[in-house]
Amino acid sequence: MSTSKKAAHILIVSLFIVVITACSFPNADPTPGSRGWIDWDGETEADNGFALFDKEESSVSSALEGASAAEVPLESASIMEEEAPASDSMERDSTQQNSALRAGSVDDNEKWDDYLLYRLQFADWGCAVHDVQVTERVVLQVVSPDGNPILAANITVQGMDGRTVTSMRTHSNGEALFFPAEFLPENDQQYTVHIEKDGSKTGRELDRSSLFETFTLDAAPAGDPVHLDIQFLIDVTGSMSDEIQQLKDNMIEISEDISRLPSNPEVRFAMTVYRDRGDEFISRSFDFTPDVDYFTSELEKVTANGGGDYPESLNEGFHNALILPEWRVEDTVSLMFVIADAPPHLDYAQDYDYAEDVFVANEKGVKIFPIASSGLDDQGEYILRQLAQISGGKFLFLTYGADGAPGDETTHHVDDYSVLSLDQLVVQIVTEELAALDLLQQ
Repeated sequence: MSTSKKAAHILIVSLFIVVITACSFPNADPTPGSRGWIDWDGETEADNGFALFDKEESSVSSALEGASAAEVPLESASIMEEEAPASDSMERDSTQQNSALRAGSVDDNEKWDDYLLYRLQFADWGCAVHDVQVTERVVLQVVSPDGNPILAANITVQGMDGRTVTSMRTHSNGEALFFPAEFLPENDQQYTVHIEKDGSKTGRELDRSSLFETFTLDAAPAGDPVHLDIQFLIDVTGSMSDEIQQLKDNMIEISEDISRLPSNPEVRFAMTVYRDRGDEFISRSFDFTPDVDYFTSELEKVTANGGGDYPESLNEGFHNALILPEWRVEDTVSLMFVIADAPPHLDYAQDYDYAEDVFVANEKGVKIFPIASSGLDDQGEYILRQLAQISGGKFLFLTYGADGAPGDETTHHVDDYSVLSLDQLVVQIVTEELAALDLLQQ
């Protein structure tokens, strides 16, 4: 990988979180008592294999053994940090790097015909994936009597036999996606949709040929202030060491980038980090907190190491990111950013399945935005795009020019994609997710 391309690669996580952190309401009152690391007891050599710090990297592990995550002093934590490889790119001024960085995005639900063609082409490449039958896709929209989109309305779908086949929650645009071919028998030509929020209910029977259906529900569109839960699912194997270090160094740098956003959401942050089987740990989750300083201090303690083979335990990390933290769900814009440069292992016995858990995300109303780091192969691209498409998110990826410098080109299988500087793209995404609710707060 060229130096300039690697420089762009290491910035993606930090820049994204910096911009999102700008939503962290300067007037907010952080509440104490976060559960912190949910599946880690604070010990550096836990019997269950969940060691936050690698034994060979920690010179103070014995002194800290038994301490809770919140009790580990930052001075000690800094000793445990993995030294990031020195490079000319990391020594350059970060502002200059950020201004040059380019990134693309595609919305496969918006460019639906292109995505269906991509799926057909991918089937000929022989890559292993867990497929989901999404070719039959229905957009279910829920609005208030005055036409405003309703956030977090609960939708359940019943087949012709009356059995509930799936449930989901609407996003900030009032929409959720249903895939008849995935959940209904081939002979079921009708199904029933039930919608509920705050005690108000509506619903009706739909024909399987429907593509877009709007429901009016007599309920409040969203609370005030808007709740925003942001979860970061991060590959912390050795190949991601530079990204982790950059994330630590630049957590709260350029909040001015989104200072003009009209909303002042009540934001909480969480993270799940994952490696692979055979490493010091497979997955570990830090619960949601509104305290950015606390979140940052715990992020400082994370190191990148392990891996070995190319795929990683993304399946387990994804599952735990959805199940372990306490998502608010009700009246909440819920976003997950998956930062990865490798696909999940699909050959592990007794493993979780991303193709099943993506519907757990839909049930909670979690929209997924994968960020493809440099080196992601065709299999990884397809899987990350599945997560984005099924949950209603977008697929993000860095773009390059000559000699790996930032530019407008990509090796991913996308056409007619938009390209912006990464900071502009991130601001655009945040703005889009909050736009409909911003209007309600004015």
